Amino acid sequence: MKWVLYAATIILIVLHQDFWNWDKVDPRWFGFLPVGLWYHALFCVAAAILLWLFVAFAWPGHLENVEHETTNATIKRNA
Repeated sequence: MKWVLYAATIILIVLHQDFWNWDKVDPRWFGFLPVGLWYHALFCVAAAILLWLFVAFAWPGHLENVEHETTNATIKRNA
């Protein structure tokens, strides 16, 4: 699963350089949003979903025990 997330990250990095929208002014979406602004709004949603997937599937498990370890270290230091 991690390799799929890494590949999706590379794809989003490439898609962030939206050179195909640089010169477009029209058509405006919903009557007021330029194409580039709409594209970046969708890009931000895609990036947020990707980050959520990273946290859900690639978060290192050993980081979850930090509070327990620091509590033990404080107890040993105070003894």
